Amino acid sequence: MITCEDDFWLIGIAWRLDRLRWVPAIALNVVVTGQGLCMWPPLDTGPPGAGSDRELAARLCEGCSVLDECLELELRVGGDATLGVWGGLAEDDRRALWPHWLRRGERARDGGAP
Repeated sequence: MITCEDDFWLIGIAWRLDRLRWVPAIALNVVVTGQGLCMWPPLDTGPPGAGSDRELAARLCEGCSVLDECLELELRVGGDATLGVWGGLAEDDRRALWPHWLRRGERARDGGAP
């Protein structure tokens, strides 16, 4: 169940992603695949199945410098059918974020023009 506090947290994330609205998806992909910590050699995320999806996301993405770019890219590509851990958020959190993110408006098309 999403609480009012969760809603405010998600709205804040959606607002933070606004700075990436006009960055083309291809540019976001280059940044995420080139600088994302999850793209480097194996990470020790602990024993399989240990902890919640939120805990896995926190461990997997801890210290990554491109969390917002990763999250923006996944929301554009995966939408409300998003799977896995992206941008430091678990699937359920990203699905709850989706409507708030959509309300923030239009995004750059793949060609880069708004």
